[in-house]
Amino acid sequence: MPPSLRRMTEIGWLDGDWDRCLAVVAHPDDIEYGLSLAVSRWTSEGRWVGYVLATAGEAGIDGMEPEQAGALRQEEQRRAGAIVGVSTVEFLGYPDGVIEAGLALRRDLARAIRIHRPDVLVSLNPRLTWGGTTLNMADHRILGTALADAARDAGNRWIFPELVGEGHEPWAGCRWVAYAASPEPTHAVDVTGHLDAGVRSLEEHRCYIEGLGTDFDARSFLETAARGAGAPLGVELALTFEVLQL
Repeated sequence: MPPSLRRMTEIGWLDGDWDRCLAVVAHPDDIEYGLSLAVSRWTSEGRWVGYVLATAGEAGIDGMEPEQAGALRQEEQRRAGAIVGVSTVEFLGYPDGVIEAGLALRRDLARAIRIHRPDVLVSLNPRLTWGGTTLNMADHRILGTALADAARDAGNRWIFPELVGEGHEPWAGCRWVAYAASPEPTHAVDVTGHLDAGVRSLEEHRCYIEGLGTDFDARSFLETAARGAGAPLGVELALTFEVLQL
């Protein structure tokens, strides 16, 4: 068993007594490449999950003008969220592909955290690669790092004090940030029974998938990854996370 998965089995499962989760990612469809299986489980258990996306994904379809693509992809994301029990889907309006690290992004994320007051935050891998030499894109890396910083900013009234002026009191209730698809997983969630919902959610991104110009099988993609993670943990399907404690 790889060392990272060995550590994960020693730490245990990413469960616990929490009620509210905010999933924060860069683009429409980021959540649907695996994370939505965990979202489906959590909402089925009665937990609240909301989505905040930095961009509308307007630069993601080569054969479609950004203005048209952005509107279509936002609608696809709303439908995808509804399938796994998510009705709160918000977009911050950052430009797709060129998200910049800095105080503006941290402030906007801290605002979202103060508004929604989650117990936990989830996002995508913020590391340079997906493992080995496969490069992770800049938007994912920048957004993921900023989210961890914003989680602390959200709890300090003297950081971005203008947020208090807007009526957003500090929220220090976030307990951890969990990054799906990290090459250094520390925890896992058993998502057995939620593959079908995850597949349907991913398939809602029809315009984007068709725009890739390749044969893509949503079920095969999600099932292969989830079975690979579940096998060493003794469950049918699992999703792995790298968790930062706050």
